[in-house]
Amino acid sequence: MRALEQNRSFTQLIEFEIEPHQQSGLVSALSEQTECLAQGYPGFLSGSVLASDDGRRVLNYLQWQTREAGEAAFQSFEKGEQDFWHLIRAYQAKTVTFGSFQVVRSIERSPDNALHCRLAS
Repeated sequence: MRALEQNRSFTQLIEFEIEPHQQSGLVSALSEQTECLAQGYPGFLSGSVLASDDGRRVLNYLQWQTREAGEAAFQSFEKGEQDFWHLIRAYQAKTVTFGSFQVVRSIERSPDNALHCRLAS
């Protein structure tokens, strides 16, 4: 891996496919779990829980300073009581897709309403 790639932030995407009546419970559980990750693991940058309009999908978006930080948190956290595997069983997920991505570019709006494009350094 080139030095430039080693300095990029790391994103984990976990998509759950569920029955619509399970969505609100899974959103709550993932929100709590994301908060635990934020408080308990170094390198956490941001996290979001997204719910589809049709009620059949929930996406958990976690962004870390480095791949190592994200992987270490996930490995440590999955041994706990409320791990991702528990959520899969408890909310009867039909499918779960895990994805890992290096952030190479992001666009953000600043408080002064300007757009800023940041390349990963």
